[in-house]
Amino acid sequence: MKKKSKTYIDQVTLTDFRCFSGRHSARLAPLTVLVGENSTGKTSFLALISALWGLVHNGDVPDFKEAPYDLGSFPEIAHHKGGSAKKAQQFEADLRICDSRASAASFSFTFEKKGAVPYPTVRRFSNKTGLLSVSELNGKLQLSAETDKGHAWDTTIHVEFPQANTPHLLPLGLVWFLCNKNRDQDEEPPKVVKRLIADLGRFERHPGSRLFASAPVRSKPHRTYDPARHSQDPEGDYVPMYMAYLAHQHPRQWAAFEEKMVGFGKTSGLFDEIRIKSLGKHEGQPFQIEVRKQGNTKHGPWRNLVDVGYGVSQILPLITELMRHDAPALTLLQQPEVHLHPSAQAALGSIFGHLATDRQIVVETHSDFLINRIRMDIRDQKVPLSPSDVSILYFERGEIEVHIHSIGIDQQGNITGAPPGYGRFFMEEAARSEQY
Repeated sequence: MKKKSKTYIDQVTLTDFRCFSGRHSARLAPLTVLVGENSTGKTSFLALISALWGLVHNGDVPDFKEAPYDLGSFPEIAHHKGGSAKKAQQFEADLRICDSRASAASFSFTFEKKGAVPYPTVRRFSNKTGLLSVSELNGKLQLSAETDKGHAWDTTIHVEFPQANTPHLLPLGLVWFLCNKNRDQDEEPPKVVKRLIADLGRFERHPGSRLFASAPVRSKPHRTYDPARHSQDPEGDYVPMYMAYLAHQHPRQWAAFEEKMVGFGKTSGLFDEIRIKSLGKHEGQPFQIEVRKQGNTKHGPWRNLVDVGYGVSQILPLITELMRHDAPALTLLQQPEVHLHPSAQAALGSIFGHLATDRQIVVETHSDFLINRIRMDIRDQKVPLSPSDVSILYFERGEIEVHIHSIGIDQQGNITGAPPGYGRFFMEEAARSEQY
C-alpha cells in the first residue's frame, strides 16, 4: 500500500457557524465525501475547511468571500436561530490534523466581529505535549501555556499592528517567537513550553500545504487559446495554458501527465487521446486542445474541445489539478460530476480512491454512482485504501438547523452508522422504480 499523505485533517468541529446551531463534529479521512440535500451547509463546510487551512499554515485572516466561496460578512456567517432570537456574537471552529512525524495536533479558533469581518480573537494549538493559547484584546496579546508535565506559563505582550484595510494577524509561532525575544520583563518559558512552540512550527508556513478549491461550474472551452501566464483559479481558466506550458517546456512531465489523463479518459469513456495542437511554428503562437476516441479497428478523428461533449471540458480542470506532478496536499471539490454520464461519474470515484493515498480529497457530490464506485472498490480491493480511509458526511436538515452525520464503510463496502434519512436520500427513487 502506498504511503498516506504526511498531513491530513481527521476531524472538524464547528459551533454556531452558518446553519449549524450548537456544536457539531465530523470525521474526515484521506477521502471524504459530503452528501445531502441542497442548502444543507455542504459548501459552507468546504469554505470553513479552506479558511482554517490557510489560517493554520499561512496565518491568513480568513476571507470567507474568497472564490470559489462567498459566505458574506460576519452577520451572514454567525448562526441565527431566526425570529426574535439573538444572533450569535461569535462562532468557533476546531481543526485536528494528523502528521506522520507526530501524533495528532489540534487548532481551535474563536471568531468575533471586527468591522464586518470574522476575526480569530482566540487561537489555540494543542498536542500530546500541551496547549498554547493566544488571545487578542485592545492591542494586547495574552499568551498562556499548559503542558502535560504540569507546567503553566502566561504573559502579556503589546503589539503594534499596521494600519490597513485588512485586519492584520501574526502567525501563532511568530507571536511566541516575539515573546521569547522580548522576555526581559517576563520569566523565560520552560523548556517543555519551547518544545511545544517547536511542534507548532511544523505546521505554520509549511511548504507542502498548498490547497486547491474548485468551483461547481468550470470555465467554458474555447476553440483557440492565446498563450498567457497560467495562474491557478477555481474555474480552471488556467488549465489550457498550463497544459501548453508542459507540452512545450517540460516534455517529460507532459508525457507523464498525458499518460495519466488518457488513463482517466479511457476509464471514463470520454476520450482515448489528447493533444496540444499548435497553430504556429513558435511557442507563443495560439493553440488548440483536441481529443479523439479509438474504434475497434481504427482511430476516430481529432476533435476540438468545443466540438465534443461539455463534460470533457468541465472535468478537465479537476483532473488536471489532481494529476499534475505538484498536486496540492488538500483538494476541495464541488460537484465534480457536473455534465458527466453515470459511467464517468463512477470512474471519478475510482480516481479519487487511487489518489487519496498521498493527499487529501474532500468531495461534495449528488452522485450515488460516484459513492457506489468508492464502496465497491473498497470491497474488491481495487484501490489502496482501507475502510477507515473513507468518510461519508451526511448533512441532514432539521426544522431550522442542520446536523452532520459521520458515516463509514465496512470491508464489504456496506454503509455503516447511517441515520434513516440517509437511506431515504438515495434509495426512495430507486425503490420506487423497482416496483415496476
